[in-house]
Amino acid sequence: MESYQSEGHEKEKLQPVDAFKKVDSGPNGLSGNEAAKRLEKYGPNALEDQKVSPVRKFLGYFWGPIPWMIESAAVLSMIVGHWADFCIILSLLIFNAVVGFWQEYQAGNAVEALKNTLALKSRVLRDSSWQSVNAQVLVPGDIIRLRMGDIIPADARLVDGDYLSVDQSALTGESLPVEKMIGDLIYSGSVAKQGEMVGVVMATGEKTFFGKTAKLVSNAKTVSHFQKAVMQIGDYLIYLSLVLVAVLIVVQLFRGAHLLDLVQFALILTVASIPVAMPAVLSVTMAVGALALSKRKAIVSRLESIEEMAGMDILCTDKTGTLTQNKLKLGTSITFEAKGEDDLILAGCLASKAENEDAIDLAVLEGVKDKAFLTAYSQEKFIPFDPVSKRTEALIKDQDGNSFKVSKGALQVILDLAEVSDDARAKAEESSQSFAAKGYRTIGVARADGDESWKFMGILPLFDPPREDSRETISQAGKHGIEVKMVTGDNLAIAKEISSQLNLGQNISLAGQWLKIGDDAKGLSADAATEVEDSDGFAQVFPEHKYNIVKLLQSKNHIVGMTGDGVNDAPALKQADVGIAVSGATDAARAAADLVLTASGISVIINAVEEARRIFERMNSYAIYRITETIRIMIFVVLAMIAFDFYPITAIMIILLAFLNDVPIVTIAYDRTWLDPNPVRWNMRRVITVSTAMGLTGVFGSFLMLYLGLNWLHLTIPEVQTYIFLKMAVSGHLTLFVSRSRGYFWKSPYPAPVMVWSALGTKILGTLLAAYGFGLISPIGWKSIGLVWGYSIVWAFLTDYVKVMIYRHVDTGSSHNMSFLNKVRQSLHPL
Repeated sequence: MESYQSEGHEKEKLQPVDAFKKVDSGPNGLSGNEAAKRLEKYGPNALEDQKVSPVRKFLGYFWGPIPWMIESAAVLSMIVGHWADFCIILSLLIFNAVVGFWQEYQAGNAVEALKNTLALKSRVLRDSSWQSVNAQVLVPGDIIRLRMGDIIPADARLVDGDYLSVDQSALTGESLPVEKMIGDLIYSGSVAKQGEMVGVVMATGEKTFFGKTAKLVSNAKTVSHFQKAVMQIGDYLIYLSLVLVAVLIVVQLFRGAHLLDLVQFALILTVASIPVAMPAVLSVTMAVGALALSKRKAIVSRLESIEEMAGMDILCTDKTGTLTQNKLKLGTSITFEAKGEDDLILAGCLASKAENEDAIDLAVLEGVKDKAFLTAYSQEKFIPFDPVSKRTEALIKDQDGNSFKVSKGALQVILDLAEVSDDARAKAEESSQSFAAKGYRTIGVARADGDESWKFMGILPLFDPPREDSRETISQAGKHGIEVKMVTGDNLAIAKEISSQLNLGQNISLAGQWLKIGDDAKGLSADAATEVEDSDGFAQVFPEHKYNIVKLLQSKNHIVGMTGDGVNDAPALKQADVGIAVSGATDAARAAADLVLTASGISVIINAVEEARRIFERMNSYAIYRITETIRIMIFVVLAMIAFDFYPITAIMIILLAFLNDVPIVTIAYDRTWLDPNPVRWNMRRVITVSTAMGLTGVFGSFLMLYLGLNWLHLTIPEVQTYIFLKMAVSGHLTLFVSRSRGYFWKSPYPAPVMVWSALGTKILGTLLAAYGFGLISPIGWKSIGLVWGYSIVWAFLTDYVKVMIYRHVDTGSSHNMSFLNKVRQSLHPL
């Protein structure tokens, strides 16, 4: 069976007799019985997709190392009768599962979107009669009839008819419809614009050009840098927690502690210390950020892509309809025998017909300054463009009753029609070549009055102009540290001209010179990746090229964004770190993308990048806060138990702290933060170094507080536990304010009001718990409470000073640190 890969370039023809032979068919098509046999052999003309039930997906969130630990702690709490612990732990487990499941449930399915774009019905020759059948039952060897408006249901070879104009821009990126004739291959998913022809089906389903594109989408899988970073932070805290808990259990067992109570406490301490709620809190942060992005006309379909967008340093953008208007326009014309430019354009308009919706006709008609002027003329006869004559012709009558003919078409054809002199021909050809070098397409216009011979009126240049905001957008991207690379299916001349107008550079590569169709990016040399990295853009690009361009750039340690609007862009959108479907994109492109723009052009991307970097700073601040808190609580509790042989804080207090610190902390999603002018990535060395220093400072402060409680205030053990609980609660949110900025926390940008009030509210709640107990903990006096508050505030300033000093000494420009960061970035990268 024939496929896109085996066919090679679409310009290669195959004679009808050879096409029939290749699929064992003939001009009369297949019988119903034979079609049924082939359907069983080749399968339906559709894309297959395996689905996982929502119930199974939801249950998956209760399976894994971290869920097992939470579930074990809940079971032990139930066994020993600690029902308050059991209920709170269970709530924590369900909360995380629901948040995670809802994110996945909301995600779009790119393959399903591709599947839904297949043609529903097709006219097929079966048992020597034309029938209308479901496109899913088409098989190789079927004879199908195609005419204007039809969606091509399968890859087919044209075997009969005059010509067919096909719009395959959504598949190949070509800005103009392509003229197809006998022997040409047409692709599934493209649209017939003009003409009518008969074809023989060569490939169906996943074997078609369309199907291979869909397969690339389903195979394109990346793990986000956000997920990698969360896993690294989680691993660091889990290993630290497990080591400390193991030490605690061994020491306490030697002291004769009750095994069941000790294991339950150890599990609760571990659950409270590891970042159980971290993915959920960060997801809420990104979800709130996604809402902010939607107000900027950018819809996020995958929350993790927000973090990727913040670090995006290369943006590969489709040309047609993204950087350009995807609408042909007239350039400055060159007149020969026309009385002027208006006279030339008038003749071109009279040789056009708006009803045909031909791209060139519409562009020429759009060039008329005063359309009312055309009402003075009537078309008595119109001969549309066809691939043989390569021109249109019209018989026109003016308001005085005078008749004349006009024609427009391929320049050489019009020059021959008008029988121009050698000098005029040389001048016209030179002008045409000059336009071609700038990426313009030229058509000639001629006129014949009465019985007179044809006169060559002049040349009309056509081009797809850049969007008005594209140049400014590219400039802004550069200021934000993002390199823009143009990717287009058009020829090199057009690519260079558009690139020049947009200040993108002139180093435009022909993708086919270094990457053949069907090549795997993994098998390419380092030279190919280097050339992709050094290029300003790419011309004559096919879908596999786009897909592999992204992969090659990723192999060079870049975070890559890719914009697009058609089915041909879907694989690259899926593979890219940030796939961006522009306004008006197909369903397939939208489903494959991480970000869908609802406003025209790509200027909204800059707004989205700025918002994404602010969101990233919030997530980075929370990561530092969470590690700091884990170290501050875990190390203090374990060392205090070993040193003083009593629990400095109870299991129920640990769980209450988890809620007091983590649940209201989602307000960080609304925090005000500074805007980094450069792409941002997770700097794990800096995150862990800063948070560890802050955490150890907190541990030292907690031990000093414990000393004051025991030796100065002379509190009982239950009162000491409440005293330490309040200290942990008050210091927790103060630590958040310290960790949210790289400078001193009392300087701008200041925290959002909702963040301040939520922190104050939880501190008041913790204070009331400490003062009155409410049957959960032992109350303490207001003198002790005042001491905790004053001490915690003073210690927050000391922690802030330590943080600033650490930031100053973590020099990311030193050779040692740069080497470390490169290793981290490589380990975080999907390739």
